[in-house]
Amino acid sequence: MMPLMLASIGEEHIIKKIGGKPEVKQHLENLGFVVGSTVTVINALGGNIIVNVKDARIAISKEMAQKIMVG
Repeated sequence: MMPLMLASIGEEHIIKKIGGKPEVKQHLENLGFVVGSTVTVINALGGNIIVNVKDARIAISKEMAQKIMVG
């Protein structure tokens, strides 16, 4: 397992675990980051990364990406 922040651009990964406070976990779940779903890093711009999750493109901060563990 590794944080989503370290995932290579273009590779599809499965979300294994979401860390952080309950409100952070809930926020990420609302965006579509659910354990078992697939996520692909599209690009990294400045302090954000752009990911494809559940057929939607979402930009999240590197701090948020650290809390999402993929494998």
